[in-house]
Amino acid sequence: MTAQPLKDKVALVTGAGRGIGAAAARALAAAGAKVVVNDLHQGTAAQVAAEIVRGGGEAIAFATDVSDRAAVEAMVAEAVRQFGRLDVVVCNAVYSKREPFYEANLAEFERTVNVSMWGAFHALRAAVRQMIAQGSGGSAVIVSSPHAVVPVPLSMAYNMAKAAIDQMARTAAIELAEHRIRVNIVHPGWTDTPGERRFATDETIRAAAPKLPWKRLADPAEIGRGIVFLCDPASDYITGSTLKIDGGITLPWWASRGSGVPE
Repeated sequence: MTAQPLKDKVALVTGAGRGIGAAAARALAAAGAKVVVNDLHQGTAAQVAAEIVRGGGEAIAFATDVSDRAAVEAMVAEAVRQFGRLDVVVCNAVYSKREPFYEANLAEFERTVNVSMWGAFHALRAAVRQMIAQGSGGSAVIVSSPHAVVPVPLSMAYNMAKAAIDQMARTAAIELAEHRIRVNIVHPGWTDTPGERRFATDETIRAAAPKLPWKRLADPAEIGRGIVFLCDPASDYITGSTLKIDGGITLPWWASRGSGVPE
């Protein structure tokens, strides 16, 4: 029988209707957690929740805009009413549009920050307030990005938001240590998700992937497994850390032999 280190735990995953969020929800369910599946769209959230239930797990779906603090707080309260508690939160929901900042549609720019930064904050805050009230610790994982440290062009709002939530997570880790609530960060590399397919065609990916250090994009399931590792009670001594699951993309791979870059 597969080990279930999160049996009897309840986990909330934001932006879980597809991609990394959906993979995290599935992985947490496989680890025994009851999963609160959040997405902006009820249809995609409900599909992931139904898949978990068909597999023998427990899940409920919420169509909640994480940039709306009151709505997030209401979602957490209802999840606790239905499942009785909350032990894990995975802040994953994002929004992004790529364009030069000096030409950017400011409504889109602000939406990126509101979802990707404030959304993570609202979910983290509401979840850990519940965990503190329970008095039995907990775990939070902030799904950030190498964009937090690499100034990728055409992504200023997203870069800003990811840099902010990295600092948010580290600060929260210090403040929550006394409550035995662990807070960690995941930096996925280039991952093959529906969101990424908005910006890259099949042709672009086929051409670019072999040039990466690991010669391919990540599968969302690989990120999901990393998230479960951080949430596992066996990882009790890990807090305030950043787990890179990036296939070496933040290494100076462009300077390696055979890269074509002069030495």
